Amino acid sequence: MSEQKSGTKLGLPTPGDVLSPLAVQKRTFKLTGGRLAILVCTLIAVLSFVRIVTGATELDSAGTIAAAIGFAIPIGMAGLGGLWSERSGVVNIGLEGMMILGTWGAGWAGVTYGPWWGLLAGTLFGAIGGALHAVATVTFGVDQIVSGVAINLLGLGVTQYLSTLVWPGQPTQSPSIPAIPTFTLPGISDAAKSISQQGWFFVSDVASVVRAITYQVPYTTVIAVALLPITFFILWRTAFGLRLRSCGEAPYAAESLGVNVYLHKYVAVVVSGGLAGFGGAVLATVLSGIYREGQTQGQGFIGLAAMIFGNWRVGGLGAGSLLFGYTQAMQLRSGEAVHALLLVIVIGMVALAAWQLYRRRMVPGVVSLVVAGLVFFWYAKTDTLPDQVSYVTPYVATLLVLSLASQRLRMPAADGKPYIKGQDH
Repeated sequence: MSEQKSGTKLGLPTPGDVLSPLAVQKRTFKLTGGRLAILVCTLIAVLSFVRIVTGATELDSAGTIAAAIGFAIPIGMAGLGGLWSERSGVVNIGLEGMMILGTWGAGWAGVTYGPWWGLLAGTLFGAIGGALHAVATVTFGVDQIVSGVAINLLGLGVTQYLSTLVWPGQPTQSPSIPAIPTFTLPGISDAAKSISQQGWFFVSDVASVVRAITYQVPYTTVIAVALLPITFFILWRTAFGLRLRSCGEAPYAAESLGVNVYLHKYVAVVVSGGLAGFGGAVLATVLSGIYREGQTQGQGFIGLAAMIFGNWRVGGLGAGSLLFGYTQAMQLRSGEAVHALLLVIVIGMVALAAWQLYRRRMVPGVVSLVVAGLVFFWYAKTDTLPDQVSYVTPYVATLLVLSLASQRLRMPAADGKPYIKGQDH
């Protein structure tokens, strides 16, 4: 009762108002810090086992992990942008277009004024895309999917036009962008490198992780990682965050208690665009060092998939981004490492089958075992994989993860539903 009174005084929906849609939902899995640590340690142990069995040292080397983190940043920022938007009840499939705007803004300002100005410009360009999406969906009630598709097309078309104005001689790419500074922790990174070269089970693999996060780390990585707990604190530990999330769960109940639903949706969608633009700026300034037409390659959509995989939560989003970043990093490694990844998939599918059978879900369990058997047969009958397989790995991983996680997802109750002030449908 005291909790309901305090919520009313703050102008917030009470638990009965906002959480009523959750009453009929099954309890969802939350990726807490402890569970995430156990998951990471288990994954490292599996990779270490496969590395020793196959001799594929690049499977979890410091270079591979550093590349995975680098690729995970743009994906994670796009996913974090989607989290902000969808927690307010606005579906944002325009993340790809906002990332494209961010890459161009970073290329233009980065070349002209320097890399930090490039990051700022990319963020602002993405926020402009978010503002357009907010105007269309929140103010005018345009279908959110249609508006998102339009933003994607607009982002591509606008950047192509601007490129012809700014770089008429070579409109498909910009000149080189100055590099973002990096930092190294000499004592820790050197010790980690020495241990990682020993080839010990688990210990050397943990050392590779330490080496990757302490040697030549761009400052943008620190900023991006810091945005995850900042977002969690704002959305789950502040009154503003509670109001914003109430707009995505029960906007009319929030409106009846004095919450400005339009304002909170606007803020969320603009921040969403800014985060996606920042991800695009990182892609141009850090990963590429240049703006190039089409360089996002669907990472906005992969970021959206990472958000869904994370069940609209920050921790799961971070884990999903690392997973997709790792699959992209494997494209750059040796064919031996990519081939060894099949054995990792076999172990994962067997573990999933055991869990499904333990929960007495016979059909998913048997299907997982069959898939594990087929993948193991593929691994046993081949020594290398075609380059085309490596190229499509991130997209196949996206489909597999979403299909396996779909049964435990719970989106915000009013996500994607149009809201018109004063009209409770």
